[in-house]
Amino acid sequence: MEGWLVSGSRLGEIGFWADRTPVHEAARRGEILQLQQLIANGACVNLVTYDSITPLHEASLRGQTQCVKLLLAAGAQVDARNIDGSTPLCDACASGSIECVKVLLSHGAKVNPPLYTASPLHEACMNGSPECVRLLIDVGANLEAHDCHFGTPLHVACAREHLDCVKLLLNAGANVNAAKLHETALHHAAKVKNADLVEMLVEFGGNIYARDNRGKKPSDYTCKSSQTAKCLEYYEKTPLSLSQLCRVSLRKATGQQGLAKIAKLNIPLPLMKYLSYN
Repeated sequence: MEGWLVSGSRLGEIGFWADRTPVHEAARRGEILQLQQLIANGACVNLVTYDSITPLHEASLRGQTQCVKLLLAAGAQVDARNIDGSTPLCDACASGSIECVKVLLSHGAKVNPPLYTASPLHEACMNGSPECVRLLIDVGANLEAHDCHFGTPLHVACAREHLDCVKLLLNAGANVNAAKLHETALHHAAKVKNADLVEMLVEFGGNIYARDNRGKKPSDYTCKSSQTAKCLEYYEKTPLSLSQLCRVSLRKATGQQGLAKIAKLNIPLPLMKYLSYN
């Protein structure tokens, strides 16, 4: 997502400073025939604009799958970074284009590029694209990648109230109590006043007593008598059932890698579904 990240670019690896070119415009607009002709006439596919955006960034950000394929076939650098540090895969996830994401990954795009800010998984959660989130998880995206402004992908998904993405992250083993300045996903859920989100996080072991850097619990960010406040008040007064506590503890002990093997355990199907929150 252009302008959302803060990082350095690597201009020396992808070209030189240039104005926006016809290749950029064709890629942005999805003009396949025009792009083919430009490439056939020798146009460079790795030229960068003043903000270090390549044609591949343009095509990825706008979900132009065929243009992405053409550019990659012509030698576009799959992990080029723009001035914000964003790679084409980040931009494809920001656009929610699952097809572009698949193409980029098939050409070796790094699912965990060495960024100090938002990862492709952050972008998919920001956009609210469960398909992209699921695919990134399947190919090994770091669930605990930390952005200095937004925290983990779980923080982002909760702040944007993308419950499908939150459920995918939690089921895959994301740390429900990961903190950004001591602020947890539950703090975000309380701030956006989403009782369903609060309930989901608590069921996965969210700590309702966690305090942020201001010393406030999630419930301190709710309005009295609101549904969110009532939900948190209920959990403060009513401890989780023994079966629920066992489920949370077992999943925590199993770890992210082990959770994927639950379906292979020789245990009754109802218990397997319970452990997998199905």
